[in-house]
Amino acid sequence: MIEVEHLFLSIKGALILKDINVVFERGKIHGLIGRNGSGKTMLMKCICGFVNASKGRIIVDGKQIGKDCDFPENMGIVIETPGFIPYYSGYKNLKQLAGLKKKADSEQIKKTMVSVGLDPDARLPVGKYSLGMRQRLGLAQAIMEEPDILLLDEPMNGLDKDGVLEMRRYLAEFKKRGKTILLASHSAEDIEILCDAVYEMDKGRLLSKL
Repeated sequence: MIEVEHLFLSIKGALILKDINVVFERGKIHGLIGRNGSGKTMLMKCICGFVNASKGRIIVDGKQIGKDCDFPENMGIVIETPGFIPYYSGYKNLKQLAGLKKKADSEQIKKTMVSVGLDPDARLPVGKYSLGMRQRLGLAQAIMEEPDILLLDEPMNGLDKDGVLEMRRYLAEFKKRGKTILLASHSAEDIEILCDAVYEMDKGRLLSKL
């Protein structure tokens, strides 16, 4: 589903990613582990087209990013803290975002919010959400259009124990439906429970498949 070939990324003279070569197979959950600054987030940003690589190729579902398309189609993304309009409710935020592609209707948005543990009828503005609620809303935004690929950077941040268990169940169910997930997490437990394959990053290099 995702092929990365001889990928390099330099920013202001600093080499951030160094000759990354990896294939993420369709229908599996792939884990990325490594310390802060190891390059996990930047690799994800390159894959989804947010950052242009300095050298190399990224092919997502047969299309080369930056050549055949600027951004992968059919991909849901949660990278870093999701940004939303703080004075809108969660539902209103998702409704506005869904209007861009017109793939998710009101019923689908509400169903998705319920599935991640949020009340679509609540009027609480997102600016008053807890970190865990914002993470749930970010996941809802990523999955509401039923993408085939999910890129998730620390999706469990801010969730309590029950929230983590619910998120794990949801991701496992997502995989059962043939979806492909790339998951970066500091939690060894999340990685062990969820992932079919695990890759370690350090100082911009993909060291090994564990």
